[in-house]
Amino acid sequence: MPPHGATPLVASWWSHNSQWITAAITVAVTLLVVWLVERALARHAQQVTVRLAAGRLTPEADTRLRFLRRLIEATIVAIGLFIALSQFASLHRLVAPFLTSTAIAAAVLGFASRTALANAISGVMLAITQPLRIGDLVTFEGETGTVDDVRLTYTYLRTGSGARIVIPNDRIASGVLRNDTVLEPTVGTEVSVWLAKEADAARALDVLREALPDATPTIAELTVDGTRLTLAGESADPATKGAREADLRARAFTALRAAGLR
Repeated sequence: MPPHGATPLVASWWSHNSQWITAAITVAVTLLVVWLVERALARHAQQVTVRLAAGRLTPEADTRLRFLRRLIEATIVAIGLFIALSQFASLHRLVAPFLTSTAIAAAVLGFASRTALANAISGVMLAITQPLRIGDLVTFEGETGTVDDVRLTYTYLRTGSGARIVIPNDRIASGVLRNDTVLEPTVGTEVSVWLAKEADAARALDVLREALPDATPTIAELTVDGTRLTLAGESADPATKGAREADLRARAFTALRAAGLR
C-alpha cells in the first residue's frame, strides 16, 4: 500500500514499484539481522574466552562456534532472499510451473547435492566429528598446513610460507587426512636422507647417532638406486615444525659429507 496521504503521483509510482521497494527493504533488514547476529555471537565468544582459565577458546569450541555462526547467517540470508523474491508476482508465476514439476525439482536437488549441498553437509559432519580443528597441523593430498578456518563449504589451510590452500569439505570428509595434533598439542620432527647405493648404510647410522644425539636414525627403505634413512626428532610446537626439519636435514647432510658418505 502507498503511504498515507500520498499524492496521486506518489501513489502511482508506489503502485508500479512496490514490489521492488518491499524486496529492497527485505534485503536491507536481512543484512541488518545478519550483522546483529554476527556481533552477538562474537560478543558471546569473547565473554566465554574471558571466563576461561586459559584465556582462549579450545580448538574444538572455536571450530564449532565459527561453523555455527556461518550456518545461522547463511540460513538468515536464504530466508531473506526467498521473502524478497516472493514479492514479485510475475517471477512467482514464471517459476511456479517448474517448481510443481517433480522431475525437474528432483533434478535440481540432485545436482545441488553433488556440489554446494554436498560440501555443506560435509561441513556439518566436520564440525560435529572434528577430524580437524582450528590450529591443527594437517596433511591432505600432499599439502601440509595449519587449519586457518572451517567454513560451510570449504576448509582453509595456511602453509609455512603463508599461502592459503582451499579444500572443498566433501573431499576432506571422503579422503584420507593426516592430523599431527588432533590428540597431542605438539608434533614430531621427521626427515629423510638418501644415500648412494654404494654407501655404507650401517656406518651412516653410526655417524648420525654420534653427530645428532637429539634424533633417532633408522633405515626406512632399500632400493636399487640407494638407501633412504629417516631421522625422527623431538616433538615441539607445530609452528616450528618446518624450521626444525630444515635444521635437522642440514645437520644430517653436513655430518654425512664430513664422514665421506654420499
